[in-house]
Amino acid sequence: MGEDATCEVRLGRKRETVKVHLEPSEIRLGGGLGERIPVGQIKSAEARGGELTVVWPGGTAVLNLGKDAEKWALKIRYPRGRLDKLGIKPEMRVAVVGVDDDGFRKELGERTKDVKEGAPRAETDVVIVAMTKAADLPRLKKLREAIKKNGAIWVVWPKGRKEFREDDVRAFGPKAGLVDVKVMAFSDTLSGLKMVIPVKER
Repeated sequence: MGEDATCEVRLGRKRETVKVHLEPSEIRLGGGLGERIPVGQIKSAEARGGELTVVWPGGTAVLNLGKDAEKWALKIRYPRGRLDKLGIKPEMRVAVVGVDDDGFRKELGERTKDVKEGAPRAETDVVIVAMTKAADLPRLKKLREAIKKNGAIWVVWPKGRKEFREDDVRAFGPKAGLVDVKVMAFSDTLSGLKMVIPVKER
């Protein structure tokens, strides 16, 4: 994940232009600031107007990174490579259905240009579909028809809701001719379950 920059940083009452290093485990602020911010302890990392605001138990740091602020924010929030977890490779055909996440759209657009919003085209590699209730699940049958035989459908839903959970998605899978193979935290607010066509039916 390593990134380096020299920029103005505000840390509490201090304001200084220093070298900043972003590593998988920490952000290091050089110069007179001499601060190490553990990535695992970061509560929020938000980019706005070219500034990256990082909040952790030790305080708040504002890094004036310009055009790189949003890129750094994404790398901090999703340090393990969200697209890699989703199995999205360069030039794959991807469909995004109902997922309201501008950061993800930008991230995805940097990986592949073959992205369709809404109903997927035939022979799609990966579909990411947002669902919020059990009544949404029958849509999986039509989505299955759109993916390649070795493709995947990722169902994402809001975390922490009792009325619609991972078990609901998993239980419906066989009715749509799908099996679940993997779970992940899609974002701070969404969970994801990967569903594929059973090997014997490909």
